[in-house]
Amino acid sequence: MGILEKIQEVEREIARTQKNKATEYHLGLLKAKLAKYRSQLLTDTTKTASAKGEGFDVMKSGDARVALIGFPSVGKSTLLNLITATRSECASYEFTTLTCIPGVIEYNGANIQLLDLPGIIEGASQGKGRGRQVISVARTADVVLMMLDATKGDIQKTLLEKELESVGIRLNKRPPDIYFKIKKGGGLSINSMLTLTKINERMVQLILHEYKIFNAEVVFREDSTADDFIDVILGNRVYLKCLYCYNKIDTTSIEEVDRLARQPYSIVISCGLGLNLDYLLYQIWEYLQLIRVYTKRRGEPPDFNDPLILRKGCTVEHVCHAVHRTIVDTFKYSLVWGRSTKYSPQRVGLLHVMEDEDVIQIVKK
Repeated sequence: MGILEKIQEVEREIARTQKNKATEYHLGLLKAKLAKYRSQLLTDTTKTASAKGEGFDVMKSGDARVALIGFPSVGKSTLLNLITATRSECASYEFTTLTCIPGVIEYNGANIQLLDLPGIIEGASQGKGRGRQVISVARTADVVLMMLDATKGDIQKTLLEKELESVGIRLNKRPPDIYFKIKKGGGLSINSMLTLTKINERMVQLILHEYKIFNAEVVFREDSTADDFIDVILGNRVYLKCLYCYNKIDTTSIEEVDRLARQPYSIVISCGLGLNLDYLLYQIWEYLQLIRVYTKRRGEPPDFNDPLILRKGCTVEHVCHAVHRTIVDTFKYSLVWGRSTKYSPQRVGLLHVMEDEDVIQIVKK
């Protein structure tokens, strides 16, 4: 029996098992088995794809990477043509795009790489329609831009989330706050800093035994589920921000557009009429959490034409590395103007946290 058959068998078993107090341990074991088989499927796929040269990953360039995924014929290539200078083939039939096409969004002085990936179909996580290659590229992105058809409601969103969930991509979630460490001996040490309502000690032991782990230390710092604990054990989960982008709003009712626009992490656009594309670019910028830092020479005005693009929460030390890696060794102090300071200019050290559109002047020894 192959891995795919084993996965289908466990999924059928989960579907026909009633959810109650008596079956929660059985369901926890089945979920652990399912996660183990899926991770095996992913590692096998990576090996075969690299051996045959089937993958279509693109070299990372620019300041950030956004992966554009969705079902066929939802307007991914049209959006790429509208907001980048790249030309991707567009047509009214499905699977117009057969490989990964990169484009560059130039916004606020930053170069954001946008990847137009082939359309995903149901069952992509099991290898249908080159789905595994598409999803593996999405794992390397900073933000996932999920293109959906506004006329189809929430069906496409649910199916795509399920496909990405099954290959270890968690959308708009943070990693579970669980401390887990495998030890050489001493048995299992399971502790929690609060009352656990979704999992108990016995289920934790059963899940660990399923993975042949008999010596480990586990500390729950939040009320987590069995799925969260399995994610921590496997350690190969990717937590990405996702922006749900509903296209073709010009073909549906205003009430439906209003409903979709009010959902969390969602935005409504029309590529055909060019509606709301400027707000889409602004939202991508916000999700990427990029900031602009301008540099200034002594006795000269700041250079507002060529900003340094850095991540939110970066310090003066990160700015020094972005300018040149040897500056930190000869750094004396820096003068900063902007929102991160109490007064302008403020003399700061390497640990000062920068804000968007700050101006910095670095003074060396």
